[in-house]
Amino acid sequence: MKLKEYEAKDLLNKAGIRIPCGLHVKKGEEFIVTPDIKEAVVKAQVEVAGRGKAGGILMAEYAKIQEVADQLFGATIKGVPVEEILIEEKLQIQHEYYLSITIDRSQKAPVILFTTEGGVDIEEVAQKNPDAIRKVTVFPLLSSVPGYSLRYLLSGAPKEIGPVIQKLYSVFMAQDALLAEINPLVMTPEGLYAADAKLILDDNALARHGISENRDLSERERLAAAHGFSFVELNGNIGVIGNGAGLTMATVDLINRMGGKPANFLDVGGGADRVRVAHAVRLLGSMPDVTVIIVNLLGGITRCDEVAAGIIEAGVSQQIIVRLAGTNEVEGKALLSSKGYRMLDTMEEAVHIAVEAAS
Repeated sequence: MKLKEYEAKDLLNKAGIRIPCGLHVKKGEEFIVTPDIKEAVVKAQVEVAGRGKAGGILMAEYAKIQEVADQLFGATIKGVPVEEILIEEKLQIQHEYYLSITIDRSQKAPVILFTTEGGVDIEEVAQKNPDAIRKVTVFPLLSSVPGYSLRYLLSGAPKEIGPVIQKLYSVFMAQDALLAEINPLVMTPEGLYAADAKLILDDNALARHGISENRDLSERERLAAAHGFSFVELNGNIGVIGNGAGLTMATVDLINRMGGKPANFLDVGGGADRVRVAHAVRLLGSMPDVTVIIVNLLGGITRCDEVAAGIIEAGVSQQIIVRLAGTNEVEGKALLSSKGYRMLDTMEEAVHIAVEAAS
């Protein structure tokens, strides 16, 4: 789950990383900014990438802060209405750095990335000057970053950055994070500041941090989670239901390979009964872009006649292409045949027909 900037900065501040003096304000709240802030940066607290380029970060002199705040509260950033803002003192930036920690899945360990070319998209640095980015992996059972790793990362950069890397690593580990990023980490006459921060927590660890609900989920994803489905929304028009992550992923891949566009990944899991299957079909039927649904299930502990009954019970308007094989296959096909559903014997045939129907 993505934390908002002010939430991420609060955790960094508690870990001892300096952040700009600021004020978090919700829409409709009255606020007073200390006159010590001669010039402010007013930031929309929306969880979208490229917020600044989309007009979500504005500068304001003290006398104009309220006006600029009202302007942001009336805006939408990449389709997301602004409900919260962060007002911060404008820093006197001498240099900008990039610092992040994420998971290197190939190494199964945290990896720290650092470059003296901060303040811009890290992808741009990686493309134009990849040697400028230094990275080290850290053995996951270590409680701190080894000194030799810090020396390699800094390589001529100010030594004061070393403690910041250690503190960010402690936040990354303590919060079960998937990403902890400071961009830019800025040097000012008063020292280093985290001018912007991003923190993404592992969804599987939310309960450990007292978070009962993942607010990143869409309404359909919440409904899918309530029914116990593994569900991911995509951008296509072919709904996909399978049982088992491998079979469902193979179906999604084959749709792409045959030129179609899958609308989702939905694994109903093993032993799905008619009620569970009906919920899955209705969920995809509620997606406005879905024009055809492919159901690709292998009966083992899942009974094909229960799957068929669930498909019929759902009663959605979209065309449904079915491939069933395994336990009670004959009974399941007989049920679907009596209602006129189209069935194919192989996954390739079913996907081919679904792609044709959706085109």
